[in-house]
Amino acid sequence: MCGIVGAVAERNVAPILIQGLQRLEYRGYDSAGVAIVQSDGKVQRRREVGKVVNLSDNLDADPVKGSIGIAHTRWATHGIPNEKNAHPQLSGNKKIAIVHNGIIENFNELKEELSKNGVIFRSQTDSEVIAHLIEHYFKDDLYAAVKQATERLKGAYALA
Repeated sequence: MCGIVGAVAERNVAPILIQGLQRLEYRGYDSAGVAIVQSDGKVQRRREVGKVVNLSDNLDADPVKGSIGIAHTRWATHGIPNEKNAHPQLSGNKKIAIVHNGIIENFNELKEELSKNGVIFRSQTDSEVIAHLIEHYFKDDLYAAVKQATERLKGAYALA
């Protein structure tokens, strides 16, 4: 079962996110990942198939530091369990990262529409569609872009 963790702090959130994911391990999952906004504003993402400890080891070997982040444990509904399908998913410009629980029922329709506009998809997930859709609507107001994107989504879901 998927799980979402988010953190905003005055210190590095990577350990907070890992601890949050560890608390969700009892739910069952096939992969885990984090996206953290670094002090330079760039989003760094790490994803691993398997246990949260694999992700923790990844972050120990190649640390990411920032005070804002999201994390996710995934149970595959779209696409096989692999690194490309693990969350977080990024927009094409890699400035928007999302994690998502649930199912977007009209993701194929939206994916086709975005593909016709030149969007390249790197996963088999319905979640990646959300990231690209938000980027499509983003001008200078993230809230407005998320609102426009979610108005287009059909299904039962939660996202960060």
